[in-house]
Amino acid sequence: MRIGVITREFPPEVYGGAGVHVEHLVAELRRRADLQADVHCFGADRAGAIAYGTDAHLAQANPALAVLGVDLQIAARLAGCDIVHSHTWYANLAGHLAAMLYGIPHVITAHSLEPRRPWKAEQLGGGYRLSAWVERTAYESADALIAVSAGMRADLLGSYPLVDPARVHVVHNGIDPAVYRPVQTTEVLRSHGVDPNRPYVVFVGRITRQKGLIHLLHAAADVDAGVQVVLCAGAPDTADIAAEIETAVAELRRRRDGVVWIREMLDRPDVVELLSRATVFCCPSIYEPLGIVNLEAMACSTAVVASDVGGIPEVVDDGVTGLLARYDARDPRGFEQRLAGAIGQLIGDPGRATRMGAAGRTRAEREFSWTAAAERTVAIYRAVARARCRFG
Repeated sequence: MRIGVITREFPPEVYGGAGVHVEHLVAELRRRADLQADVHCFGADRAGAIAYGTDAHLAQANPALAVLGVDLQIAARLAGCDIVHSHTWYANLAGHLAAMLYGIPHVITAHSLEPRRPWKAEQLGGGYRLSAWVERTAYESADALIAVSAGMRADLLGSYPLVDPARVHVVHNGIDPAVYRPVQTTEVLRSHGVDPNRPYVVFVGRITRQKGLIHLLHAAADVDAGVQVVLCAGAPDTADIAAEIETAVAELRRRRDGVVWIREMLDRPDVVELLSRATVFCCPSIYEPLGIVNLEAMACSTAVVASDVGGIPEVVDDGVTGLLARYDARDPRGFEQRLAGAIGQLIGDPGRATRMGAAGRTRAEREFSWTAAAERTVAIYRAVARARCRFG
């Protein structure tokens, strides 16, 4: 069976959870003798994938139009596949067109939903309406949809009521415990100005409304001044949100020391050290289909404080591997106070934080495996292929 995997991100150009998912899923698929996984991705040429650049005629167009131009190039190259599997709206149109052109099943993994991310209009302008149209059209026509959490499945069906629930399956993201593991080194910390002898809370993620970094910055003002706040945060979506975070960090630095902002995207081993040595990892997302970064922190034996949105409660066992703070869009200050309180609880009881970190490592190893995720995905491939043969 030949699978055409369509994705915006593929190593070494990986910046989010969808890219991590595709990287590990493809590696598992390629270990199987009965499958051929061809990756079609955006960007520069690289090993292990066919890469597509933006059409020169669209270089100055709205970014959404440039994306659709890449999708057209990819769709033209998918003949001969038995199934196409697209990831995120960036790739959905290519999969949808290939399904119509070549009469093959289209499987979509839903990593996020455009209706749940209205702030994307800040970045794309009218292109947000295009991205929402692409996603809706592809989802309503796909042979199968894979949600990365039960919470994501509920959101998907709520956003797209015309989608048949029988076509929506839950396959959790996984973790590679050999890559994400606790380490004792401190070189990366010291190189970025983090004192390894002081407790710290760490955030790792892109600067986007979804990740809720602004709430952590506000909450940090209420956390004990002896605690360092380490932000591994870059790639802002827009100039406006970049300026907002700049202002908030400057204000926090006026009120306390030990605020370290690492703006570049770090290599994975560097992120592992930051996670491993932290007392608490904080995920203040206001929308999160699963939150793979929580799994990464847990695999590094670090206690997690996170919002209770989306699929996060399916990953973080509240009171066992970390603490969840209730998010209410109508009461952002209350959310920030709950974040600060949860961080304070674990900072004030390092023994409890250590126990939660150990429990998180055990949970990540036992319940979240890329091998299991790939097995469930392949079962979905086979089911849609049989159905297409029977009815198509």
